[in-house]
Amino acid sequence: MRDLLSRVFALMLVAVIGLTGCSAVGPSDGLTGNYTEDTTALIDTLRESIALPKDAPNKAQLQDEAKAKINGFASRYRRNGSVSNLSSFATMRTALNALAGHYSSYPNRPVPQKLQDRLEQEFRQVEAALRRGA
Repeated sequence: MRDLLSRVFALMLVAVIGLTGCSAVGPSDGLTGNYTEDTTALIDTLRESIALPKDAPNKAQLQDEAKAKINGFASRYRRNGSVSNLSSFATMRTALNALAGHYSSYPNRPVPQKLQDRLEQEFRQVEAALRRGA
């Protein structure tokens, strides 16, 4: 009898752990899994964080959100072979690396105009490539 109870308890424990682990609704990085939609949403978020004035009250929060989205985007798509070979992804990674480098090196300084212009140009290239499907 004791052996039967221990097996039933073990089975219930496995079931509870399994169901709890599978109950997550989706990833917490805010990405949908659709590369085009995620890239467009990330570009919009980054444009918003770059355009903030130096004295904006929520600047640090938006920069932290941008850094988290950059990390989530890179983590999700860099190993995806169908995406990592696209020209839009290569250009997007270049822009993300430049912006993440600025945020890491100069967290309290605004993004310089020269970098803003470069990022905007790269964002336009990415959007054009996405429309072409590249």
